[in-house]
Formats: sequence, C-alpha cells, structure tokens
Amino acid sequence: MAQLGARVWVVPGGHIPFGGSGPEPEFTGFDQLSVLNTGDAEAELTLFFYYEDTEPVGPYRLVVGARRVRHVRVNDLIDPEAVRLDRPYGCVLRSPVPVVVQFLRQDTRIPGTVALTGTLAHPAGE
Repeated sequence: MAQLGARVWVVPGGHIPFGGSGPEPEFTGFDQLSVLNTGDAEAELTLFFYYEDTEPVGPYRLVVGARRVRHVRVNDLIDPEAVRLDRPYGCVLRSPVPVVVQFLRQDTRIPGTVALTGTLAHPAGE
C-alpha cells in the first residue's frame, strides 16, 4: 500500500472539556488524536500546543510504528508539561513521514449525555 497522508497537521479548535457528569474513566471528557501510519518506517511525531495568552508549549514526542495506528488522549500528554484543561488550544503535529490524523472530542459535562465529535485534522504540509 502506498504511504498516505501529510507530514504537517493542524488542529486549530482544541479544548479539553473539564468536569464530567458520571463515573471515571468512561465519563471523563477528553480530546484525542488518532494517527495512522501506513508506511514502512516508524513516525517520530513532535507536537506543539498554542494557547491564547502564552507562548507555545512543546515539543511533545510520540512514536507511531510502521503500518500502525495510535490513539492518544491529549489529556495524557504531560511532558514537557500537562496540556491545559478547559482552555482553548491549537496543535501542530509534525512527522518525518506522511501520516493521517483524526481529532476526536468527548464532552460529558451535561448530566446524562455524552457528546462525541470527530473530524479529520487539517493537512498543512506535504
């Protein structure tokens, strides 16, 4: 299979919902990145997070094996610092090899509901 995707991806509308309406972990709000690597080389990703009122934070580093998919909750990214909860952010993901990136959010702040939304991140480079 041909290698699919792009090397630079942008998620402009991140916002990890804070608080939930039920038991954890199934009712914990989160943002998630799903990264598909169809190529023959592993993808060593770097991510930078941009906020409204401070300098960008990063790099956060992740590896996605060759011909693999990896799902990463943004809430779990803590190095070099924890991604900030309940604050708007944008994320730029760079990879040395083409990958495909999907963005997903689960919001459980309204009692008795789980709002789940997903979209393809924006490919911004080759």
